[in-house]
Amino acid sequence: MAKQQDIFDIFKEHYNKMSKSHKKVAAYIQEHYDQAVFMTAAQLGKELDISESTVVRFAMAIGFEGYPEFQKELIGCVKKKLNTLQRMDIKYGSSSQSELLTSVLTADMEKIQDTINTLDPQAFDTAVETILSARNIYVMGLRSNEPLAAFLHFYLNMIRPNVVFLNTTSVSETFEQMIRINADDCFIGISFPRYSMRTLKAMEFANDRNAKVIAITDSQHSPMNLYSSCNLFARSDMVSIVDSLVAPLSLINALVVALCLKRPEEVKRNLEMLEETWNNYQVYLNDEINFIDDEPMLDYSLRKEKES
Repeated sequence: MAKQQDIFDIFKEHYNKMSKSHKKVAAYIQEHYDQAVFMTAAQLGKELDISESTVVRFAMAIGFEGYPEFQKELIGCVKKKLNTLQRMDIKYGSSSQSELLTSVLTADMEKIQDTINTLDPQAFDTAVETILSARNIYVMGLRSNEPLAAFLHFYLNMIRPNVVFLNTTSVSETFEQMIRINADDCFIGISFPRYSMRTLKAMEFANDRNAKVIAITDSQHSPMNLYSSCNLFARSDMVSIVDSLVAPLSLINALVVALCLKRPEEVKRNLEMLEETWNNYQVYLNDEINFIDDEPMLDYSLRKEKES
């Protein structure tokens, strides 16, 4: 057992070979490590409706002598995660507001540059072609990744039909929404640390149904790569209590632009149709500021009434 290895990396390493009950234990600990760290093997088994011996065998199956050794390693891992505020204070605690702003923005710029340097152009091209050729597109990202998935879904919907946004927190509802996924379809899973086991399970299901699976994640060590055939990596780590999603968002933005350039006429038709719909149904008349002759035009609908 390599003690320097993160326990969640160990989960990833053994996940494909795990039994169904062992995957259940791994999923629970991944999602609720702050609670699992205080549980005995019996308590964890009771929580998951499995036997205590199954929990012990899980610990042994991933390389520990028994559950106590596994729990000790989990405690060490959780301590590191719970020290995020302390690490942030060390890095930024003595900084002024302006220095803090510069430091954070500079760190985000570095992540974008690192993403540029490490992104595989062939994987990017493959993702573009896969998205354009698929019959249906399923997009999923949970927790802090949900805004990224929503952003991608919004623009994919303008580019092509049959785009499904899987944003439910229920695993069963996720499978219900993608029950017809097959080899003609594409699944895009977006997940950055802490990785989502629900997203991983959805990707596993899509892969089992022979769909094309695209992972948008942080590195080749991400568990999201287990079931994907195309991986797009963007840096997201940061010494903070919030995730830095600047580089992932830039990557998704580049993906959208590339898709638009591949289908310019179709995108133009869709946008013209949307514009006509917005005008016909006065969707944005009270929601946007328009500039006429460099002057903001407020209360547009009221002005139109006066002019008529």
